[in-house]
Amino acid sequence: MNLNKRFIDSWRYLITAVVALAVVGAAFLIGLNVGNGNIRFSSGGLNNGLPGTLNYSSVTQEYRALIDNYDGKLTQSQLLNGLKHGLAQAANDPYTEYFTSAEAKSFNNELNNSFGGIGAELSQNSSGEIEVMSPLKGYPAAKAGLQAKDIIADINGNSTANMTVTQAVDAIRGKAGTEVKLTIARGNNVFNVSIERQNITVPSVSYKILSGNIGYISIITFANDTSGLIQQAAQSMVNHHVKGIILDLRDNPGGLVTSAVATASEWLKPGQEIMQERRGSQVVKTYRATGGDILNGIPTVVLVNGGSASASEITAGALHDNHDAYIIGTKTFGKGVVQALLNLSDGGELKVTIAAWYRPDGQDINKIGITPDQIVKYNGKSDNQLAAAEAYLNNH
Repeated sequence: MNLNKRFIDSWRYLITAVVALAVVGAAFLIGLNVGNGNIRFSSGGLNNGLPGTLNYSSVTQEYRALIDNYDGKLTQSQLLNGLKHGLAQAANDPYTEYFTSAEAKSFNNELNNSFGGIGAELSQNSSGEIEVMSPLKGYPAAKAGLQAKDIIADINGNSTANMTVTQAVDAIRGKAGTEVKLTIARGNNVFNVSIERQNITVPSVSYKILSGNIGYISIITFANDTSGLIQQAAQSMVNHHVKGIILDLRDNPGGLVTSAVATASEWLKPGQEIMQERRGSQVVKTYRATGGDILNGIPTVVLVNGGSASASEITAGALHDNHDAYIIGTKTFGKGVVQALLNLSDGGELKVTIAAWYRPDGQDINKIGITPDQIVKYNGKSDNQLAAAEAYLNNH
């Protein structure tokens, strides 16, 4: 069968079952042919020692034993999906996975910040309460009358008193067309509201000008829209003649490598190295800045934390190692491997680790992460990390 192929850089399935997808140029040819009881692989590199044909007669034997003896109902699709999941899991790699067609659809929706929800940005105020930061215009939260500074005291009967923002977001999200019940505190007024979820698509990049004419750019994931939006953000920074820029990559799990390259290219000069992709000891590809560089020379701070991974680490490492940015925050996640996403004939997808990537300075960050130039731990109340970035730019 023919396999459509994309290369990805992702980690989020370890924590939230959401993986960031990265599309890059073709580097390997992986052939998969099924027929007559044998699976044939065109293997290369590290797997040259494996046989060209895999005999799975023992799997057929197990299949017969299972259907003859299992005290329960089984379906053919259930068993086939189990085999496919198991084959990927045999790699013993957390980033190599098989997705059914339904899982693949969810995967791609989450990649591009499309999900079932109510359309409200949440934050945690200084008292630790879950607060509506901004209801998105035209989405259910705004239509239901939610306002900025509203406190969400309860979600579906569960108090938010001990919830983090992430836990509150996860509790509110759900399948489009279903309802979520919220208890809202607005001043002295407490009331209940039921809001029907719908599919929400959130732009991956937002930007604004802070006091002191410091530019602020936030990237929540490196998605399909990031390349165009980062160009808009960069041009806005130039138009405002900002004295410095804060690039906020905190809790950004990664995404499209092409978008990470486009982002770094707004700072780097054409041809400067962004990362190397290696398979074993062999350099497969070197990614370089593609042009743009309109932010080159503007003092920049990159904010990161333990939730900054993969494409976020690529961007932060590239800007830092090329002397275009200072990093503030806490050590990043440490996800330095790249996956290929292959579309299968059954509508499913195989996500498979195909290489490791290295920073321009040659460092391997996998399971290590990037240590910031200035360690600032989030205090859980005011955004002291952002304040540290502003202070740095005001002093440089």
